[in-house]
Amino acid sequence: MTSRKNPATRAMQSRKEGENLFKWIGTIMGPKDTVYETLKFKLSLQFPNSYPYTAPLVKFLTPCFHPNVDTSGNICLDILKDKWSALYDVRTILLSIQALLGEPNIDSPLNALAAEKWQVQNEYKKYVLETYKEA
Repeated sequence: MTSRKNPATRAMQSRKEGENLFKWIGTIMGPKDTVYETLKFKLSLQFPNSYPYTAPLVKFLTPCFHPNVDTSGNICLDILKDKWSALYDVRTILLSIQALLGEPNIDSPLNALAAEKWQVQNEYKKYVLETYKEA
């Protein structure tokens, strides 16, 4: 019997940072058919002592021009805030962030310039590629 890997699983990875069990590094690939498609992003995940009852602090380490990501890498995503559930794991978090890249919430932007540029995808893609630096 042959094992088939889920393409979504190949597009993301996570590992602890050194010996600290509360600090992890995650990696996601940009979603297919988006301006992020060929890009790879590293994220930091810091788990509080109250995890899994409290969401981890997740930030982009790789610069990411996006309506829901500020210039410091902070992410505005409901499951990391008021919609958090103790049932969510690292895989769920990374998949949600990956999905957010292709489907931003431009009604509640953290980066107003990115939200404005999102309307014109050619111009938006130019900004994405100018600000991207692989970590």
